[in-house]
Amino acid sequence: MPLNLLFAARPERWETYERPLRDALDKAGFGDANLAQEIAPQDVDYIIYAPNSPLQDFTPYTKTKAVLNLWAGVEAITGNETLTMPLARMVDPGLTKGMVEWVTGHVLRYHLGIDTDILRDKTKWVPRTPPLAQERQVVVLGLGALGAAVSNTLLGLGFNVTGWSRSPKDLPGATCLHGEDGLTKALSQAEIAVLLLPDTAATENTLNAGTLAQMPKGAFIINPGRGPLIDDAALLAALDSGQIAHATLDVFRVEPLPTDDPYWTHPKVTVTPHIAAETRASTASEVIVENIRRGEADEPFINLVDRALGY
Repeated sequence: MPLNLLFAARPERWETYERPLRDALDKAGFGDANLAQEIAPQDVDYIIYAPNSPLQDFTPYTKTKAVLNLWAGVEAITGNETLTMPLARMVDPGLTKGMVEWVTGHVLRYHLGIDTDILRDKTKWVPRTPPLAQERQVVVLGLGALGAAVSNTLLGLGFNVTGWSRSPKDLPGATCLHGEDGLTKALSQAEIAVLLLPDTAATENTLNAGTLAQMPKGAFIINPGRGPLIDDAALLAALDSGQIAHATLDVFRVEPLPTDDPYWTHPKVTVTPHIAAETRASTASEVIVENIRRGEADEPFINLVDRALGY
């Protein structure tokens, strides 16, 4: 009997994903699968899901084997008490590569002081010797799939990388710290800090007045993770005082960023419109279909979410 695959996301996502999903299903031998936006709940085998979908009550989906998230972030769904089936986050190779490239570009921008030349307003020849990567301390807050990939690339370029996570992690070549004491130690040496933590109650305002003060004076901040990781008022104060030299922000508490938000006009802030990493429909579809294949073969799903941890 053909599989029933419910695509539970907004209409514009269907336009983007329908063809790549059908291609991936054909390639995996599921060409006869019923992929649709409307299927009777009791008949659904798998739900391909975006957390901003109208579907919030999973109780009627008694046959469903797994919910396969279209996004890397699962914070909006992990607390849903009607969700009793396995939940898999999206770890898209295309998204990961995009994040690595974006973060690496901004780390190198700060490391080499590229703005000095790009924004020069005087015809004054002032030679300087940029530091080597081995002379720069970069701290990555969050060592999940994205944080680990970013850290490995920075390590490959020769940077001194310290990674911090809430629970113990091991990443060859990097100094790995965890817990509150570990965060203090990590920030104390963070000349460049990259935020790649999930958005949870425990991570909100990870960078606040107290933790920003723990960083070396003149440090740089790069946030492609989640907007609520930063206390905005505290960051603006730290930028004004010179404690933080500059911040590149790709994510915000409210998106699109309101036109009157002070970040737009602050001379020490670079705003990018949530472009650091975007799920690529072609590669993401292959990830989703691989989980469907695993489910049908009674193999473990990949990228399962441990909801006991909240993410």
